[in-house]
Amino acid sequence: MKKRASFGSLIAFTLDSTRPEPVYRQLYTQLRGAIVSGRLPAETRLPASRVLAAELKLSRNTVTAAFDLLNTEGYILTRIGDGAYVAGILPEERMLPHAHAARTVEAPPGLSTRGKLLTDLSVTAGASLPVPFTADLPAFDAFPLDAWAKLMVQSWRQVQPGMLGYADPAGYEPLREMIAQHLRAARFLQCTAREIIMTSGSQQSLDLLARVLLDQGDAVWIEDPGYIGARSAFIAAGARLVPVPVDADGLNVARGAALEPRPRLIFISPSRQYPLGMTMSMARRLELLDFAASCGAWVVEDDYDSEFRYRGAPLPAVQSIDRSGRVIYLGTFSKSLLPSFRLGFLAVPPALGAAFTNAKGVIDRHPPLLEQMTLLAFMKSGQFAAHIRRMRQLYEERQGILIREIETRLGGFLRVEPAETGVHLVGHLPEGVDDREFCEAAGAAGISLRPLSMYYLTPPRRSGVILGFAAIPPKRIAWGMEKLAAIAKQFSQPAP
Repeated sequence: MKKRASFGSLIAFTLDSTRPEPVYRQLYTQLRGAIVSGRLPAETRLPASRVLAAELKLSRNTVTAAFDLLNTEGYILTRIGDGAYVAGILPEERMLPHAHAARTVEAPPGLSTRGKLLTDLSVTAGASLPVPFTADLPAFDAFPLDAWAKLMVQSWRQVQPGMLGYADPAGYEPLREMIAQHLRAARFLQCTAREIIMTSGSQQSLDLLARVLLDQGDAVWIEDPGYIGARSAFIAAGARLVPVPVDADGLNVARGAALEPRPRLIFISPSRQYPLGMTMSMARRLELLDFAASCGAWVVEDDYDSEFRYRGAPLPAVQSIDRSGRVIYLGTFSKSLLPSFRLGFLAVPPALGAAFTNAKGVIDRHPPLLEQMTLLAFMKSGQFAAHIRRMRQLYEERQGILIREIETRLGGFLRVEPAETGVHLVGHLPEGVDDREFCEAAGAAGISLRPLSMYYLTPPRRSGVILGFAAIPPKRIAWGMEKLAAIAKQFSQPAP
């Protein structure tokens, strides 16, 4: 028997229970066709499964099965408590993201040298939605948006007339005190609210650091391979980059000293080196601090995802053992909360507090007040700590699922090792496989991978891929690995 339905004049479709194809597959196929053709535009809210089932006189399980398949393949997104929506970016549109890659853009006439440089640099993070296996995104599907929204409303009601003018460039002082308290307890930092400078995230923190501390031509040690967002910020400031190799203990201080004995600034990610993932040993940390004190270098400690440690106790932050006041600690809430909130901070030595506050005021006056007040309420209520605990468990589970899927489907092709912390894994490809070509093929199939080789400034560049898992639900992990397995077969075949 055929059933014809229409909702909101957006789509009409016909289901026939006498056909061999299951009804849920028919519903899936026709919904998918409507999405791909544009009859159901991006961000369109779909009817609730219960409503659609009643309209079509189907079981709710049939509609749910179709929705689950659409969600697994990335055509719709399910928002907790808010239903299902058509995805903003469809699988067919998800080509390889140029993640942090430098791109050449023809600069219009009249730009300054710095303007031309900024035009040519890119810190694009790639896909903004959790496409398998986009790195550096938290679990959108697990964030307590309702609780955050309620706290935001409550915070707005607490705003007084005297808070509506220009505020402290360093940020909302009660929040800065809460962050300092958190850092003292969780990372053993030596800091007070006076040393906390609120920013709109890591990239603004890096830009502020470069503006305040670097002059044209100053030498900057940067990990190789390393975080390209930092690399771009320092290049834009006119710095001279000195790529320093990393080993099992982290940044190789002796090699760095041989390459450039008097750097102005040293950038490190000691809790979990980005992208390789090793933790800087205590001996290497002490060696680095001694070197920085001897030559007067500033050390920037990027602690981008230390909250997500799954086993073992983390080493104290480098700043906590610094006795010379040379370390600046960089933190962000983009991984622990959501990137769109644009909340980050610097913990600077006391001697730099006033300089950074004044510079922040020149650049953008001060951070938005309401988001800071909401974050303070989120932390004071205990919900931040509870959220971090939930995410640790969820991310550990998703990492385990990813590893099992790799071993099952690509065990002979892609080699990975479990990570004790963080939200991505490094997959090593067989010798002779070009990681950029492999990532391009994955992108054409709707899979977002980053080639490991792009993070290197000097040879030899290791061939591999960056696999994010935090934002990817289990069904999407399995779907993505099925796609990658088919691609791996193509790269495993001997050349004719």
